[in-house]
Amino acid sequence: MKPNEVLAFAKENKVKVVDLRFMDFLGIWQHYTVPIGALDESTFEDGFGFDGSSIRGWQPINASDMLIIPDAKTAKIDPFYAEPTLVLIANIVDPTTLTPYSRDPRFIAQKAESYLKSTGIGDVAYIGPEAEFFIFDDIRFESSTHRAFYEIDSIEGTWNTGRDECPNLGYKPRLKEGYFPVPPMDKFQDLRTEMLLTLESLGIEVEAQHHEVAQAGQAEIDMKFRPLVEMGDQLAWFKYVLKNVAYRKGHTVTFMPKPLFGDNGTGMHTHVSIWKDGQPLFAGDRYAGGSQMMFYAIGGILKHCKALCAFTNPTTNSYKRLVPGYEAPVNLAYSSRNRSAAIRIPMYSTSPKAKRIEFRTPDPSCNGYLAFSAILMAVLDGIEKKIDPGDPLDKNIYDLPPEELANVPSAPGSLEEAIEALKADHEFLMKGDVFTQDVIDTWIEYKKAHEIDPVKLRPHPHEFQLYFDI
Repeated sequence: MKPNEVLAFAKENKVKVVDLRFMDFLGIWQHYTVPIGALDESTFEDGFGFDGSSIRGWQPINASDMLIIPDAKTAKIDPFYAEPTLVLIANIVDPTTLTPYSRDPRFIAQKAESYLKSTGIGDVAYIGPEAEFFIFDDIRFESSTHRAFYEIDSIEGTWNTGRDECPNLGYKPRLKEGYFPVPPMDKFQDLRTEMLLTLESLGIEVEAQHHEVAQAGQAEIDMKFRPLVEMGDQLAWFKYVLKNVAYRKGHTVTFMPKPLFGDNGTGMHTHVSIWKDGQPLFAGDRYAGGSQMMFYAIGGILKHCKALCAFTNPTTNSYKRLVPGYEAPVNLAYSSRNRSAAIRIPMYSTSPKAKRIEFRTPDPSCNGYLAFSAILMAVLDGIEKKIDPGDPLDKNIYDLPPEELANVPSAPGSLEEAIEALKADHEFLMKGDVFTQDVIDTWIEYKKAHEIDPVKLRPHPHEFQLYFDI
């Protein structure tokens, strides 16, 4: 929509208030609300002021004033608020220079799209994330000086087979056997369908929904691929919708990568393709029906994967999932069908339009704008430098003898290792001023001070079981 069309849309839907939304540095959607009377066509140029010092990783207190400029193209009606509410995703602007704010994740994604066009390689990067999640029925946790615990409950938890549910009717998915029996074993079919239909009511196309491998309500809903910035917007809506549909039905959703010990973690396999003038560029006559360009793109991701993980797997919990020897794609190799490789070339269709690469390492704890931008920059670096990814690995990596496995590089084993990799390897991200040095430095400093060090400094509850009587 254009600004005048947004105003007509608001009037048609009897909108009373406007919710302005933006993504903070770490990946949490933020908002504030103004009456509909405060919105006119000039608002889409002048914006509204707010305090940027209160947003994680943003402005210092002595330079806190910022502007939020709504993007007319993003207008939607919120499906959860009591009063008719227009939602506008916004860009962040420095009020002094009136230039886009360099730490605004959405601006970084916009620059990544612009850089792609400037290279002449392509004019659109399509992104298709498969964001998995858990649906729990109760979650309790605490971390203090003298006490730390978490407790998860789920109607699907095998630990509840003996619980008195008045009556307990059974049908609890066994460990790693949630993929994907029909109800009554699957307790959340109707809830996931409501999530799907709510997304579609917002104009977000969905390809499928299903239970995932883990017990306790692990699930997946796949959105149809979209251009990079648009998919960043959609992933924000996706998390918001799923959490709110679950919440109003007495459940809770988490995108935490590894909430359950001993069962499958949550990933976000991310499909990537580049097109130009309406034509797909990754289709060809090489291995798995791919083009030479596609293999250079794979080479870029494999070369930079350790640094990419700082954005695609950005939490300490991410590396409870990325553990060698399990199903998680930690091995930096590619294959046409082998899901134990970090990159897979899907073979569901022979259509050139379906030819893409699937980067399986990321998880949904990421900030979509930053993760998708970083992946695209690695892809473009591979194409520009003609990085050879080597031969495909079509064997089951976990069955390889030790001498062969030693030749397969691995993803980082911790957030600290990923951050150190980013320190050493980030020039590819800074092409076209997509990621600035300030963004890289701020990300590294924040992750170390607020996540890596606090987790390292705290005793782990399991350490008491191991060592209290030492």
